[in-house]
Amino acid sequence: MRLALITDTYAPQVNGVTTVVRRIAQTVRGAGHATAVVAPRYPGQADNDDGTDELRVRSLPFPPYPSIRLSMPAHGGVSRFLDGFTPDLIHVATEGPLGVVGRRYALRHGLPLVTSFHTDFPKYARHYGTPWLEPLVWRWLQRYHRPARLIHTPGEAVWTELRRRGLERAVIWGRGVDIDHFRPYRRDIGWRRWLAGGDDTVVVLHVGRLAPEKNLDVLVDAWTRAHAVLGQRATFVIAGEGPSTRSVISRLRFVRQLGFLDREALARLYASADLCVLPSTTETCGLVALEAMASGLPVIAADAGGLRESVRPNLSGLLVPPHDAQGFCDAIVGLALDPARRRTLARAARLTAEARDVRTENDELLRQYAALTGTGIEVKPCAA
Repeated sequence: MRLALITDTYAPQVNGVTTVVRRIAQTVRGAGHATAVVAPRYPGQADNDDGTDELRVRSLPFPPYPSIRLSMPAHGGVSRFLDGFTPDLIHVATEGPLGVVGRRYALRHGLPLVTSFHTDFPKYARHYGTPWLEPLVWRWLQRYHRPARLIHTPGEAVWTELRRRGLERAVIWGRGVDIDHFRPYRRDIGWRRWLAGGDDTVVVLHVGRLAPEKNLDVLVDAWTRAHAVLGQRATFVIAGEGPSTRSVISRLRFVRQLGFLDREALARLYASADLCVLPSTTETCGLVALEAMASGLPVIAADAGGLRESVRPNLSGLLVPPHDAQGFCDAIVGLALDPARRRTLARAARLTAEARDVRTENDELLRQYAALTGTGIEVKPCAA
């Protein structure tokens, strides 16, 4: 089987989409199949960064959010690259400029097309002050995904919405978590002391992009209130950055802001914290929540979207009405002052994450690709 994977975001960019896309490439290559990747070129990066079949396309920073890259029009170059690779299947992971090129190539060449719906762009329109765009964005997305033989989406609520809008080939895929990489044993006492000072200080963590769609006003309000109550008994840590970084940090001067971390450092950070707070209302899956839970962290999350599907209230974490800053504050303070309850939730969080092990999803992905390409390949369970 020869898979071409087209994406508008990829390593070294850190986000949930790149995590899933890299997992697809690694899964298919690990099963012995040829995989070509078309992705943006990031600053300081050559066309091919690892000697594999990979095309990096020139890109420019998106002005409101420079870490996001917009690839230049490259129909000819991408087409020549794919012609040389001769794919059996095209998987377009994003709806950006490169995704459009990959989709067009698949349709023109009569190849099976798989698309992914990772990001709830219609909701983003509301958070960026253009709610009138929401129906237009939906019409575009319906047109974009309709030709796909399969549409991957990681959340049940989004899956229901896609099917309601006539996209009946939507399937739930992409919400697995690497439970071997994210584990409680990565807890690092030295790092905790560097972050928090005292061993008994509770580390309250937020991981994610700092952007308007992440409900950050509620985070700021809740953390300000919780800090006023807890004082030196808690340290508040943010891993991530984005267009709202300066605004958030200027309002939370007591916070340790670490920026984006690589997967190794992130796994150590999760395991070294005590609880994770995620107020976003736009998550299709909430992979961050699953990574935190796999690391043995109770999660305090907004009762919305994919977070609602991942966090089991009062078992593996707590769900709070999305705009209830006082509710988030009360949950943070309550868990910070109750280590026994934190430990109980942490154990259940790990068990919940184990039920979302990536290996099951990886096997299913290979079965899907085999059915679409008609290759009749044998799919063996991924190694433990």
